[in-house]
Amino acid sequence: MQKNVRFSLPDKAKFFQTLRDRTNAYFRDNNISRNGDWRMYLKTIVLLATYLVPFAVVMMNILPDWAVLIAYVVSGIGLVGIGMSIMHDANHGSYSSNASLNKILGYTLNLIGGHSLTWKVQHNVMHHTYTNVYGLDEDIEDKPILRLSPDGKLWKIHRYQHLYAPLLYALATISWILWKDFKALAAYNKDGKTQDLGHSPVSEFIILTVTKIAYWGIFFVMPLVFLSYAWWVPVLGFFLMHVTAGIIMTVVFQLAHVVEITDHFQPNEEGNIENVWAIHQMATTANFARKNKFISWFVGGLNFQVEHHLFPNICHVHYPEIAKIVKSTADEFDIPYLEYNTFTGALASHFKTLYRLGHGQLKTKILVAPKEETTVAV
Repeated sequence: MQKNVRFSLPDKAKFFQTLRDRTNAYFRDNNISRNGDWRMYLKTIVLLATYLVPFAVVMMNILPDWAVLIAYVVSGIGLVGIGMSIMHDANHGSYSSNASLNKILGYTLNLIGGHSLTWKVQHNVMHHTYTNVYGLDEDIEDKPILRLSPDGKLWKIHRYQHLYAPLLYALATISWILWKDFKALAAYNKDGKTQDLGHSPVSEFIILTVTKIAYWGIFFVMPLVFLSYAWWVPVLGFFLMHVTAGIIMTVVFQLAHVVEITDHFQPNEEGNIENVWAIHQMATTANFARKNKFISWFVGGLNFQVEHHLFPNICHVHYPEIAKIVKSTADEFDIPYLEYNTFTGALASHFKTLYRLGHGQLKTKILVAPKEETTVAV
């Protein structure tokens, strides 16, 4: 992994400054907060209930076996909804203007089996800064038999990854609740990222360990101990809950960056990415199904990834209006605004990209700083 990588071009055209000014004017002129409002509060109640109520009903020991499994699947939908909406905005500090409330709701990630701090480092710091830069963006690191970057190691088995990828996606949250957070925290403690964010490595290890034990105790051990079902019913239900959440979560995140219309970049020999940070985000991020209100609600605005990457400190309930400003400003500055009109279009593009990555057909970009006066290199 390279150190001290930076985006070295100044924004001479003032694209991002213009965009920020217009976005700020939208909130000022309409006298509204950049944070969440009643829509976020209502969504929080609905998603927490979707996650916890089915499990509570299971614990009442009144359902037939088949209904128990359905209840766990519904909990899985609530689980991933909490991750995409509540904890995501809270850990970006955009849920509320109250920092304490953001911190509390950020820990809903621990409630669903993850860990708030490791997610902040991986997502807020690395992914949002170095989107689609291999070696810095952990989202596109090499996964077990999965290649998500043109710079990743290419193995023969990758030729089939477009076929078996959904099986790996299904296991995504299971890796979280088992080992991924422990491995990540150890790495972040070692390289100082934990301390850089103002956290104690010892305290975070204690929080991680205690919340993991509590999670496994409540959602896995308790049903085995206190319910009268055959052991395989709650075990299978727990697995189905995480398979449901894993597939939805992974697919939604992949549609933003690992699709045909987004680019991958690498620093040059000096460690510079010869671009403007904001324009790099525009080149590596895509939206999908912006006009589908149900998708926008359920995925927490993650189908507005362009707006989210440019303004992660704005609550996602505002993205449909912000998108109008971003798109018109991008058009004005002749900067591509990447998007798919439908979810299925983005999904098809993702699997085509997996095929091309698996066959070594995609290349990364190393930009060269322009010699003459110009704005950016995209």
